[in-house]
Amino acid sequence: MKIAMIGLGKMGANMSRRLMKRGHEVVVYDVNPDNVTQLAGEGAIASASLQELAQLLPTPRAVWLMVPAGEIVDKSITALGTLLSPGDAIIDGGNSYYKDDVRRAAKLKAQGIDYLDVGTSGGTWGMERGYSLMIGGDREPVQRLEPIFAALAPGRGDIPATPSRRNSNSTAEQGYLHCGPVGAGHFVKMIHNGIEYGLMQAYAEGFDILRGAASEALADGYRYDFKVDDVAEVWRRGSVIGSWLLDLTAQALAEDPELSQYSGYVTDSGEGRWTVQAAVEEAVSAEVLTAALFARFRSRQEHTFGEKMLSAMRQQFGGHIEAAKEG
Repeated sequence: MKIAMIGLGKMGANMSRRLMKRGHEVVVYDVNPDNVTQLAGEGAIASASLQELAQLLPTPRAVWLMVPAGEIVDKSITALGTLLSPGDAIIDGGNSYYKDDVRRAAKLKAQGIDYLDVGTSGGTWGMERGYSLMIGGDREPVQRLEPIFAALAPGRGDIPATPSRRNSNSTAEQGYLHCGPVGAGHFVKMIHNGIEYGLMQAYAEGFDILRGAASEALADGYRYDFKVDDVAEVWRRGSVIGSWLLDLTAQALAEDPELSQYSGYVTDSGEGRWTVQAAVEEAVSAEVLTAALFARFRSRQEHTFGEKMLSAMRQQFGGHIEAAKEG
């Protein structure tokens, strides 16, 4: 297929590369022309404007947005709405709020343009590992664009089938899933990221306690000077708390056991907040996810080793650079 990619940051550029490696043609655009030049040198079709991008695509067109959530998405969609035609599709693969998806889709539907929201997980490793895709929107455009989703997703790989799972016709085993109508994809990704906050916080607190076991405030005979990088490594092998996040934690600790390059100032992308808001709206108890979000707020006043661990994990899986360490 031929598809456009708008936004060539860490995710958009690597997604373009993965699509090209699997035989798709990608028209690329970014506000930074150097990013366009880089991808064009790797086989993408360069466009210098949104107008040129639309002209380079066959109908029905498909345009994938990988830009930060918020105002820039609305501006991009408004501009594209004047350039696209009925039957074309806009895919928002960023981390937009699902209620914004519903609003945007309604506006585009009046123009006959399809809108899909695709929660995309995989970080900077996705080009090789593949991306987990959570898709919202009408069934027809989802089916039309399935070759794109299949190319971006990891596929079955060597992950064994889940015992007793009978829904063998689902694409979930391939790493992509049509979750429901507009907004459903980003809703599922929102909860995914809320859970991610909780998992990261649990690892961070655990390693903070391990490191604190050497404190002189503890009584003689009850102090332990653990090599936390070795602990992370042994947990990777056969432990019930093994995960890709633990793999990345072990990698960060192997590179810098004291995490001296990190300040411990931890930002949040917004989805943790939206997850907590959804829990409030549904009257669902979400103590762990809420506490993990509040811990990030607190980290901006004082920093612990655990919060440095959170920063290290964010950099490992997503290339997120937190506030620099002072001094």
